[in-house]
Amino acid sequence: MSWMECPQAGEREAGNQAVELAIVPRTSDIGGLEVRRALPSRQRRMVGPFVFFDQMGPSRLAPGEGLDVRPHPHIGLATITYVFSGEILHRDSLGHVQPIRPGELNWMTAGRGIAHSERTPDALRPAGPELSGIQTWIALPHEHEETKPAFIHHARGVMPIIEEKDWRATLICGSQWGQQSPVETYTETLYADLVMQAGACVPIESDVEERALYVYSGAVEIGGQRHEAGQLLVLRAGDKVAVKALEPVRMMLVGGEPMDGPRHLWWNFVSSRKERIEQAKADWKAGRFDSVIGETEFIPLPER
Repeated sequence: MSWMECPQAGEREAGNQAVELAIVPRTSDIGGLEVRRALPSRQRRMVGPFVFFDQMGPSRLAPGEGLDVRPHPHIGLATITYVFSGEILHRDSLGHVQPIRPGELNWMTAGRGIAHSERTPDALRPAGPELSGIQTWIALPHEHEETKPAFIHHARGVMPIIEEKDWRATLICGSQWGQQSPVETYTETLYADLVMQAGACVPIESDVEERALYVYSGAVEIGGQRHEAGQLLVLRAGDKVAVKALEPVRMMLVGGEPMDGPRHLWWNFVSSRKERIEQAKADWKAGRFDSVIGETEFIPLPER
């Protein structure tokens, strides 16, 4: 079966067991925006290097309001922000001020420590802004956990677009469907945005060991089983999987090679060492992180 084909009647494809685990996210409020968090969960801590997966919105905020995530710190990870609709203004302690719009990608490497804020631009607040998208965190491998913090913005059009008659994919990171993304990663990482018409069938190759599909909208069929929106479907390693859209679908493909050991996660900190997280907590509480230019507020260290 070539990368462009889906199984026909009688051909072998992964059966019902192709979906190893279905994770239903928990819902919370962050900065005035409803988010659904699929990773980490009690059932699964990571998929490849992905240690955190949040669905933002879709939300329409009241006129005059907006997303307001005050400055907060990170260590030991990289954040990947990808917007479907609306706009987020990113500011960080390196001095970057960058709007994030649909089809663009913000990659912020925290490494040994960075602080940033995420807000709705002032110009969009009067009308009542809309916002939807995905934010993920990538755990950094041991050799890069304490790397110098950095920020890279990838404009619309940089990432490969794969277009077929009834589906379209933006390859954010890694390789799939005969294409390779130019976005540099610290470990082998797979990340893609898929939009499918009803009836479309998309093959998912098994080039990386760990893969999952997050169904943002619509419903899909995998191995004869129906899966609704709002689930992270962890796929069995080694299976070439065909995903059929039962209605118009948008979903995210995530994965990569397993991380080089477990990670501890507390608030916004990720590390292979518990003592490093304790140090980061003390540093933020004592004001030892660099400040975010243009901001006077910050999120205090949680008590627990």
